Amino acid sequence: MIKLIEESIEKQEFNKIATHPLQSWEWGQARTKTGIRVVRWGEFDKDKLVATYQMTIHPLGVGGFLIGYLPRSAFPSKKMLEYLYDFGKKNNLIFIKIEPYIPANFKFQISNFKLVKSPHPLFPIWTQVLDLTQSEESLLKNMKQKTRYNIRLAQKKGVVVKEMSNSEGFEIFQKLYFDTCKRQKYFGHSKKYHEIVWDSLKNNIAHILIAFYNNKPLAVYELFYFNDIFYYPYGGTSNEDRNVMAANLLMWEAILLGRKLGAKKFDMWGSLPPQYDQNNPWAGFTRFKEGYGTTFVEMIHGQDLIISPFLYSLYNILYKARQFYLNFR
Repeated sequence: MIKLIEESIEKQEFNKIATHPLQSWEWGQARTKTGIRVVRWGEFDKDKLVATYQMTIHPLGVGGFLIGYLPRSAFPSKKMLEYLYDFGKKNNLIFIKIEPYIPANFKFQISNFKLVKSPHPLFPIWTQVLDLTQSEESLLKNMKQKTRYNIRLAQKKGVVVKEMSNSEGFEIFQKLYFDTCKRQKYFGHSKKYHEIVWDSLKNNIAHILIAFYNNKPLAVYELFYFNDIFYYPYGGTSNEDRNVMAANLLMWEAILLGRKLGAKKFDMWGSLPPQYDQNNPWAGFTRFKEGYGTTFVEMIHGQDLIISPFLYSLYNILYKARQFYLNFR
């Protein structure tokens, strides 16, 4: 049985089953505050909740057409896919993008459904994961030598890391994060978006960790802890005093914070694949994460559940044309 979940009284039960912070009740509240419609379902075996799905619905801005997005969920059962298809038909959706939080070795066999490999996934296919059940000694031993050296250098230089999961810490995060975006010519979500996310996830899921040198913030992470897994979604650095290796010590302290909170794994959120091109723009942060003794993990490729085949084809043509224009303007 599939049931629409709308009452906050079910939040705790919903979160116990949810697979990822982007499937948490709090994330849904944040997206609602940004003006995005959020729909939650529970899949039940008799009276027992066995899977949860939280989908956001996004307007295309023309013709009243919509796109559904199911990020980092469980892989929907055949019954759930039938339900999603019917929901899409009734609600003017062109397609639903499904990006499950499942390793690529997961085997699924779904017939009679227009599921296709997504040509435009939103999440990286690869991530890096660190086993936090190891001892501190093992964690340090399994790092690359240069990473260990840089951590110790930062400590000798007097870099200090503090958890500041409060309004002051968030203000520091905002500044360093958007300074970094500007420096790297990356323009993602707005300040208002990040304020809503922080306000919705603080005191529960979100934590802020900051590295200081001579009382000056040099590096900051906003980290998520959810259902025994620690995540690194957002970070920012200063362009000053880079020689003191503040970011290296910050990541080590993030690892220790994850262990303290009870996390069994640390998911670094995104990465290039193991044999990556050293000239790729992502090579720097892929190499940085790899230095901590992580394991490369390939996730299942995103799938698009096609509701309207003609409009889906048209959408992909227009998407490619837009990307071409953005790359060459």
